[in-house]
Amino acid sequence: MKPTSPFLPLVRELVRTYQAFERLSAGHVRSMGLTPAQFDVVATLGNTEGMNPKQLGEKTLITKGTLTGVVDRLLDKSLVQRLPDPHDGRGQIVRLTEKGQALFEAVFPTHVAYMAKALAGFDSTLLGPTQQALHALRQVLEQAGGTEDDA
Repeated sequence: MKPTSPFLPLVRELVRTYQAFERLSAGHVRSMGLTPAQFDVVATLGNTEGMNPKQLGEKTLITKGTLTGVVDRLLDKSLVQRLPDPHDGRGQIVRLTEKGQALFEAVFPTHVAYMAKALAGFDSTLLGPTQQALHALRQVLEQAGGTEDDA
């Protein structure tokens, strides 16, 4: 019998925690008529002048191919618009429409409140140390994988 690697329980718990978070968050987002990816885009664009697809992809962590489809569906719902990028004649800026901004103003605080209520049972004195530990873990994983994002 092989000994279990000491990091496997951590990885297992991290994955289970993420899955529980995703189920809770995605279920609430869907109840508001959006997919998680659509909510991510709307939340990222809210209260901004918009951003180019590369910036949007980096901030949402949605892949380029998936992002195009998500933006297309939000465009079909009249929640976003594509405008010429004033700094790049070949580029575009994705921006919320008035309808999209109104949706952001309705769903974002609702979702934040929902998630805050869900996390209310977590010992608040552990919030900072947990965030710091997750940040340190992410940095180690990113360095191992060669990524440079330290946001």
